[in-house]
Amino acid sequence: MTREEIILKVSEKLRLIRTEAGYTQDKMAEIIGVSKKTLVQIEKGRMYANWPTVVTISALFRETETVQYLFGNEPLEVLETVARDGIDYRKEKTLGGKIWWREIAKKNGFILQQNILSQHFRILDEEYFRIFSSTDEKASLERFHELAKD
Repeated sequence: MTREEIILKVSEKLRLIRTEAGYTQDKMAEIIGVSKKTLVQIEKGRMYANWPTVVTISALFRETETVQYLFGNEPLEVLETVARDGIDYRKEKTLGGKIWWREIAKKNGFILQQNILSQHFRILDEEYFRIFSSTDEKASLERFHELAKD
């Protein structure tokens, strides 16, 4: 998933996210830091939200079914991976990816997974700590082989 794809998807689902959260347009605009006019334009499909607005929406409403549907159970991981063009250091502990992740490879205590929604990749250690994330499949495979070598 690219930054542009994320912007498009969140913009298209903004009205649904707002109604699921139970907010009026006035309140939602206040929460995400845009004018009501801008919010209405985005909801009507006349414009797209900018990246900071999309990050704000995805972070503040990450528990909604709509955001979960867009990104899986870890929307902040998807955003962080895309924004930083990958991550290569030990990060927070995950649940191991039982629902939203497809296992690509497992070797020497490392697991390479791909998110079924966003299509980005991550490598976990044996304790399920995320140590690498990227949207680049080749880079992910190379890093996995570096880490999992005998």
